[in-house]
Amino acid sequence: MSLGGDDGSYDDGGTYDVGGTGTTRTHLPDAGDAYASPRRPARSSRSLVTVVGVVVLLIAAIAFANQGGGEGSGDGSGSDGSKPGGNPTAASGEKPVSGDRAGIPSGFAHNAQGAQSAAANYAVVLGGDGMFNTATRHEIVDTLYTKQAVGELKGPMDKAYSPEFLAKMGLDENGKAPEGSTFVSRTMPVGTKTVKSTADSATVEVWYTGLIGMSGTNSTDPVRTTWKTWTFELTWSDDDWRIVKDNQTDGPTPVPGDESASTSKEISEAVEEYGGFTYAR
Repeated sequence: MSLGGDDGSYDDGGTYDVGGTGTTRTHLPDAGDAYASPRRPARSSRSLVTVVGVVVLLIAAIAFANQGGGEGSGDGSGSDGSKPGGNPTAASGEKPVSGDRAGIPSGFAHNAQGAQSAAANYAVVLGGDGMFNTATRHEIVDTLYTKQAVGELKGPMDKAYSPEFLAKMGLDENGKAPEGSTFVSRTMPVGTKTVKSTADSATVEVWYTGLIGMSGTNSTDPVRTTWKTWTFELTWSDDDWRIVKDNQTDGPTPVPGDESASTSKEISEAVEEYGGFTYAR
């Protein structure tokens, strides 16, 4: 569980912590003059360029076919969906969802690949700003977790998202930002990996980068990035994947780039103008 990129998980005791050969041909001189300079072959350089072009195209076609770039190329991640193929950052295999529940993607495939897609999308929802409002958070938890997990999780989570904690984030008790400010809490999956799976259960890791903070002129908590790995233990229940347990660890974290930080106005506008995605393995 996450607060938009901060650590968050719960244990068996119900406590909750906030947180890709060439062939050589020799041309002989004419028989009439054995010492004269050899004539150039009659073939023009244009025909040679054409032949070379055909060879290059053939090599490219073979490379593309070996990469598995068509619809019939499989899931791009091995038979169990756990290992990336030639292009690991591309969505591959079955379509991720056929519907939604409470505005949350649902109807994932009943296999390891579907579990990866589910975990990625669940990370997005659980890392969003909807978690900072009690009613919305309860709806999210009821939708994504097993019934047993819901019973163990709601109380500790409500304590974690206390009015005092929300105030530290610059939010009121309903999770709303002050007038003129924009609260940012987003999770962007970078990749997924199946750790283990059976017919009706799967453990999936989601490597992601997150945004968390307040964008505004008077903000003392500027929007920053985080890099974490979110591990989900999933089970197949009620025709979809449900979360049994989840936890997070820091990293892998890349070296920061040289880009200058944007202004709070630019961040606020970007959050409002750029929508999210439905993720697929």
